Amino acid sequence: MHVTRQVTMDDTKTGPLAGFTIGVTAARRADELIALLRRRGASVLHAPALRIVPLADDGELLAATKELIGCAPDAVVATTAIGFRGWIEAADGWGVGEELLARLRTTELLARGPKVKGAIRAAGLVEAWSPESESLAEVLERLLAGGVAGRRIALQLHGEPLPGFVEALRAGGAEVVVVPVYRWMAPEDLAPLDRLLDAVVGGAVDAVSFTSAPAAASLLSRAEERGVREPVLAALRGGVLAACVGPVTALPLQAHGVDTVQPERFRLGPLVQLLCQELPGRARVLPVAGHRLEIRGHAVLVDEELRPVPPAGMALLRALARRPGWVVARAELLRVLPGAGRDEHAVETAMARLRVALGAPKMIQTVVKRGYRLSLDAGGEAKYGEPSAP
Repeated sequence: MHVTRQVTMDDTKTGPLAGFTIGVTAARRADELIALLRRRGASVLHAPALRIVPLADDGELLAATKELIGCAPDAVVATTAIGFRGWIEAADGWGVGEELLARLRTTELLARGPKVKGAIRAAGLVEAWSPESESLAEVLERLLAGGVAGRRIALQLHGEPLPGFVEALRAGGAEVVVVPVYRWMAPEDLAPLDRLLDAVVGGAVDAVSFTSAPAAASLLSRAEERGVREPVLAALRGGVLAACVGPVTALPLQAHGVDTVQPERFRLGPLVQLLCQELPGRARVLPVAGHRLEIRGHAVLVDEELRPVPPAGMALLRALARRPGWVVARAELLRVLPGAGRDEHAVETAMARLRVALGAPKMIQTVVKRGYRLSLDAGGEAKYGEPSAP
């Protein structure tokens, strides 16, 4: 589903994400993330980069389950609530659910986080330990610290292989049985993902959120299929913020030189709070014609009032703000105006609409036969830095 929300004049003036557009790549729990973002004023472009395929009928999962029932593991690592529940449900469907639960009661059961703990207890089991950080790295450290040589350890996968985790255990002398409960696959409908890629390249989104490493990898894979991987990476390395729920999620992006931001706690709420800090912190703020002008993604705040601005107007405003107080020639403004061709009259038309959108026409001054400039208040150059020469 492709979800968008238009900012209006009636939107909350204090919404930290008002005026910003954020891409959401999540498939699972997407509605929750979108609601959190919209509640803070953001426009959202939803493009699921993945779909979850359960493996209830998969022979590989059945074989791993029977292997564990037949030969008890010393420890079982449960990584996700949905995965653990899916495993128990699949076992019930095969008629071996009680046998699996009986086996799990005799082993050391490690839960990656509180939601997994909830799924374990809902199945009538009790976890032996769970890290406060919700980090698999901490689970691995605990196992290795206790010694794994000769131990048989089962690992419930959460959509993608965990080669570093598995290899570290095997290097320590453990026998590892992987339990693949579900897999990530490309979405059946690629149109929303393609729209998001186009928006990233075109600068129509301010940030893209990632809640799993496979989603990040899938987005880059689709970009490569369409021949736009380098422009997408350039945008993510530049003006489009890549916000990841945690360090594992960030790995596919960081491998391509994309800097990411991550919350201290690897949850959706902290991820949204991080966006609420990062995006307004990147907005340009200028004192213009006695007003406070804050330039956001697709809107501006004029004295804390949200004013939506059309794309053409935003392009002109950004060009003027790059050299506040300096005259920018019509020819230069024409070059940044989307789809304007060679007619400088298009600049005049777009500028008139921009002034109306701002609600304060004197913020932009016309300099006869030269161009336009922002009416920067006296002292603005000292406060916001000397502009580069025109």
